[in-house]
Amino acid sequence: MAHALIFDSGVGGLSVSREIRDLLPALRQSYVADDIFRPYGEKTPAQLQARLPELLATLELMLSPDVIVIACNTASTTALDAIRAAVRAPVIGVVPAIKPAAQMTRTGTIAVLGTPGTVKRRYVDGLIRDHASDCHVILQGSVNLVDIAEAKLAGGAVDLARIKAELAPLFSGKHGADIDAVVLACTHFPLLKDELKASLTQSVRWIDSGAAIARRVKSVLDDKAVDIAKGFNSADNAFLIGPDTGAARAATFQDFGFARVIGLLS
Repeated sequence: MAHALIFDSGVGGLSVSREIRDLLPALRQSYVADDIFRPYGEKTPAQLQARLPELLATLELMLSPDVIVIACNTASTTALDAIRAAVRAPVIGVVPAIKPAAQMTRTGTIAVLGTPGTVKRRYVDGLIRDHASDCHVILQGSVNLVDIAEAKLAGGAVDLARIKAELAPLFSGKHGADIDAVVLACTHFPLLKDELKASLTQSVRWIDSGAAIARRVKSVLDDKAVDIAKGFNSADNAFLIGPDTGAARAATFQDFGFARVIGLLS
């Protein structure tokens, strides 16, 4: 049976895992959350490049996946080439959905909402130059939304006032009223989509890359001639690097299809 490794700094990759599971229900998934090094959005490129290639190489030896999905925008925009050089399996990164947002907008004004570590990257500047040069693009970084998503999926209540405060810089500025599409450039943020919608009266489209990543996984496995249509999907495992393995958080991973939640020491 085909096997995918889904990697993120925390629970954000579950938004990508869900899309992959919907498209490829027979695909076995292993999920790894690098909790001890979170949040990636506050780390420098040098820190991520020093940690991630060796870590992914070790995880590949441990899990033997057919494909590796780096379900984290910050990791993908800083360390993807180094990770690919360190492993044998094909590696799929997450690309902020700037191109589809630019195609969908009617006002010509879009926003990119990610972590500070993503929105400041040259890679994002390149996507804007290549796909949204005729748009007014507003960039907003937030680490707090990552923390809110982590708390939500650990069983905590979500304070909409905190989310409104994070969105305020986007929509209160000069061009805020013109925004009609928001790129969720962090995989944690789709897990808050209902709360994001509830925190805003303005009509916007919230766009993420999860479905596109799922289609890319299918394409890569098809090219490798790995059978993803047959076989029994045995219990998937989630591996959490660090001490954050409480019962509520484990239950969240189980809700997303990961029957066993295993703590790893860093």
